[in-house]
Amino acid sequence: MPNFLLEVGTEELPASFVDSAIAQWRSRIPQSLTNNNLTAETVEVYGTPRRLAVLIKGLPPQQPDRDEEIKGPPAQAAFKDGKPTKAAEGFAKKQGVELDALEIRPTDKGEFVFVRVSYPGRPVAEILTQLVPEWIFGLEGKRFMRWGDGDLKFSRPIVWLVALLDTEVLPIQIENSSEIIKSDRISWGHRVLHPATVSIPQATDYVSCLRSAFVDVDVEQRKAKIEAQVKAIAQQLNGSVTIYPELLQEVTNLVEWSTAVVGKFDSEFLNLPPEVITTVMVSHQRYFPVFQVGAHSRAPLLPNFITISNGDPAKSDIIAAGNERVIRARLADGQFFYKTDLAKPLESYLLQLEKVTFQEDLGSVGDKVGRIISIAQQINQQLQVSQQERHQIERAASLCKADLVTQMVFEFPELQGVMGQKYAVESGESETVATAIFEHYLPRNAGDRLPETLAGQVVGIADRLDTIVSIFGLGMLPTGSSDPFALRRAANAIVSITWAANLSINLYQLLEQTARDFIKTYAKTSIETLNASLQEFFIQRIRTLLQEERSIDYDLVNAVLGESDAEYRLRALQDLLDVRDRALFLQSIRNNGTLDKIYETVNRSTRLAAQGELDFTQLQPENLVKPKLFQKSSEQAFYQALLQLVPQTQAARESRNYQQLIDALIQIAPTVSNFFDGEQSVLVMDADPEVRRNRLNLLGLLRNHARVLANFGEIVKN
Repeated sequence: MPNFLLEVGTEELPASFVDSAIAQWRSRIPQSLTNNNLTAETVEVYGTPRRLAVLIKGLPPQQPDRDEEIKGPPAQAAFKDGKPTKAAEGFAKKQGVELDALEIRPTDKGEFVFVRVSYPGRPVAEILTQLVPEWIFGLEGKRFMRWGDGDLKFSRPIVWLVALLDTEVLPIQIENSSEIIKSDRISWGHRVLHPATVSIPQATDYVSCLRSAFVDVDVEQRKAKIEAQVKAIAQQLNGSVTIYPELLQEVTNLVEWSTAVVGKFDSEFLNLPPEVITTVMVSHQRYFPVFQVGAHSRAPLLPNFITISNGDPAKSDIIAAGNERVIRARLADGQFFYKTDLAKPLESYLLQLEKVTFQEDLGSVGDKVGRIISIAQQINQQLQVSQQERHQIERAASLCKADLVTQMVFEFPELQGVMGQKYAVESGESETVATAIFEHYLPRNAGDRLPETLAGQVVGIADRLDTIVSIFGLGMLPTGSSDPFALRRAANAIVSITWAANLSINLYQLLEQTARDFIKTYAKTSIETLNASLQEFFIQRIRTLLQEERSIDYDLVNAVLGESDAEYRLRALQDLLDVRDRALFLQSIRNNGTLDKIYETVNRSTRLAAQGELDFTQLQPENLVKPKLFQKSSEQAFYQALLQLVPQTQAARESRNYQQLIDALIQIAPTVSNFFDGEQSVLVMDADPEVRRNRLNLLGLLRNHARVLANFGEIVKN
């Protein structure tokens, strides 16, 4: 079984493109082989800063032969008086067969001419020669470039090409105007440790040949080696290290042969906040900080760092010295910014926020802070916080953006909130206010922790709510994958914070008031349009979070939100905790089988009740059901059961103890089943309109009781 190697040698590729290209090839190349009727035992994709490669093992020598039945012209057009016409002759010629190979067969649209054609499988070498350019230039990425005098575009200029089918070079060439790159078996070793060519005898020797030239092409092996080296050095320093996943992935794709190098910096810089030092190291210099043993990412640091070199291990001291000069300069800058910022209290920076534009149509960051304070006050009223909590929340809201105009955050934007917290403490603000300034940015990304203090939660919700309403008010709604203001993430955060902290927030009311305040100031759209857009947006966010993060079945989510159910939409936005609890409860009773005990009864009643006229709000049978119209004892039993159900449903609704409602529905289920199918069963859709209405009202009342929990008409049977 043939094995195929493709290596595309380039100038240094961006680390992010190496990741992306590997992922694309891992997906596309197997699909490409399948599309061409080829199978493979394994498809292994490799990448370094100077090359992308794929090793395909266990290919067939050629495609399998295949037969294909081809439909031609109608028989009436192909033959006249039993003789072939030009239409038949043309069809036979096009398919490369004789006229006697044509067959006439009946179809749904009459008789047509058919022919069965056999296609011999093409040699795998021929197919690969065709596919390789598609694989290379089918890759997608940011900021592709042209090079030389040609029009070809790639992430970086292509320098060499290796294409081996077992031991033979597969002839492929890339033409870029005057430059022609021809495939060969010649690759290149490490730029420093082996600056020479590497001849690859056969495809399966690729990994070992490159390793002998100090190039480790396997990304996962390089990553594991780097992690082990970093941890070993930290241990030698009697320290510990945090392996930041994104940093590890980036440095893995910046080297071909890794050497962990330890450097040091002056202990005086340890007086800086640890976050400043780690930000300089991780985000700007791609170093691994070293912490004291047993510490974590926010604990005291050692005056050391670990960098991953792609150079000569014998010159690690020189490499370390160069990195030490760089880190010293960066930390000295940070020290200067820190001291300068601390020269005045955090509150004094508020005036400068008036000079910083939040969005050209929405005024300054200072204007935004004013709106955040206003929304926070509304939330305070809803939550009925104490006077002390109200003061803390409003103080945190007023200071939450002040650090944006400090020198430290201007230089290191990643530290927004972090420095605000530290400057607030140094300025004499309470610990609660300082913590809220940091926490109001949480969560900063997927998987990040949520704010833990009430002040951080309220200010974080107010900040995001202002952004969402303001941007929606300008008509700049997210579309498809385009969400430049990260509004989906902001809305998800609002709902997640509310759920995690069990905040009794009326989001519907907040949206309406915030939208009304926006319209008064900016008047970019109508209040009706803005409210409708905001409500739909949040309903979709709730739906997504319930399904994807809480693992609620889609039909159960529909049952608590409804597709076009105005009552349920309003109820969800007015009480986020209730919609969460109802969805979780439905999932739990589905999982334990309880839902099955009432499903048939309630679902059947719900579907039939839709043919009646009873609205969703009624629960009391009196005045809606007339006992004098009963014809069977099952109707009277149903009526009595509904009378007993009313207090149970009301108690369940008030206490949100939905198990109480389910127990009551289980109890009434046999009575309803007898109404439908027992010895005293009735025909609901009776010919007498009064009797029919009476029976539909019985079913409508049962539906309404069940609707306190969910719309059972949306639930799919297990």
